Amino acid sequence: MSRTETDPGGSAARGASPAATAVGSPEDIAAVVRRLVRDVPDYPQPGVVFKDITPLLADAAGFAAAIAALATGHERIDKVAGIEARGFILAAPVACRLGVGFVPVRKLGKLPGSTIAETYQLEYGTATVEVHADAFKPGERVLVIDDVLATGGTAAATARLIRRSGAEIASLGVLIELGVLGGRAKVPDLDIRSLLSL
Repeated sequence: MSRTETDPGGSAARGASPAATAVGSPEDIAAVVRRLVRDVPDYPQPGVVFKDITPLLADAAGFAAAIAALATGHERIDKVAGIEARGFILAAPVACRLGVGFVPVRKLGKLPGSTIAETYQLEYGTATVEVHADAFKPGERVLVIDDVLATGGTAAATARLIRRSGAEIASLGVLIELGVLGGRAKVPDLDIRSLLSL
């Protein structure tokens, strides 16, 4: 997949700045993410190294480059789904760039309407994600966006929700894939596109 394309007829045509339009090589984008995502040791608990994306979000050029890279190289996309919570921050501008709707995949009890839910296993206990029952139409192609692919439980539950709606998953896009945690094994049938693999 080439990430050296621009967005023909998209952001550039609407007068966006070059920084918001250009997509660098995969190596360039990986370097940007590596430079601007900060490691926070022992958060939220001892032994965990948290990937803090706030420095990337605060850097206009870096944020624009990451959004452009996440949005580039897909065939038809009908919706972009963002996984709570940091996935929202990335998925909404990707949806705007692609000119499609955004769907929040939320934690249990956060959506006001009729929902469908999926529960998945954590190391200790379970967690549940849900979407509105009418969020996706049968046959729609959905791009799923999150900040990090770690153990893969949330991504797998999100994939099940989308497929239960009759929609299909075009791709899972993440800023960072933590390969050592084996998340890819939970979603072996997904096209996973990470800007930085560690």
